[in-house]
Amino acid sequence: MAMILNLETATTNCSVSIANKGEIISLREDNSPNYSHSEQLHIFIEEALKGASLTFKDISAIAVSKGPGSYTGLRIGVSAAKGLCFSLDLPLISVSTLESLAKQGYEKTYDFIIPLLDARRMEVYSAVFDAEGNNIRETRAEIINKDSFLEYAQKGSVLLIGDGAEKCRELLDHPNFSYRSALPTAKEMGVLSYKKFKANDFENVAYFEPYYLKDFMLPSKKS
Repeated sequence: MAMILNLETATTNCSVSIANKGEIISLREDNSPNYSHSEQLHIFIEEALKGASLTFKDISAIAVSKGPGSYTGLRIGVSAAKGLCFSLDLPLISVSTLESLAKQGYEKTYDFIIPLLDARRMEVYSAVFDAEGNNIRETRAEIINKDSFLEYAQKGSVLLIGDGAEKCRELLDHPNFSYRSALPTAKEMGVLSYKKFKANDFENVAYFEPYYLKDFMLPSKKS
């Protein structure tokens, strides 16, 4: 049995799932614009366990969405995951936030899927996946312009998915682009975390840090 507790806190969506061999058996989540993760996350963990009629003794590993994403959200999720791993003596698995987000687009066939997370102004975090789910371009923080992702639209159909997709809709006009607003969820983490579990692909609990991608900057105070 491989029962994995998955935590997704990289955006405003606070999401917790439990998966048995990659199949989701319990899910609890809420999207609040106020980032209530610190209040909700541990409650959702308890509710997800209760919903699956499990206790922490039944859990084989803890998986956490590693980023990129919100600095605050990632810190809360990773801190909770590491705390559980230390206290329960469980392995830690990290899952790419953008890879997990991209999985929401595979129910329909596209030649390319580009997950996009809003990074303020016209900037997004993005990666590119092909129709088989292979990561064919590294994760980047980039500013959207009229030529963004054009090289993929010229080769085939492209799904732009995430809370950064609307930024692209305003600028990109190639007919091969499709758009979908979405947020990462622990539901899509199940298959990815189980794949890493089978491969013994675990993080060092003591030294693991979220993947912020760019330096966190405090907003300037208004005079």
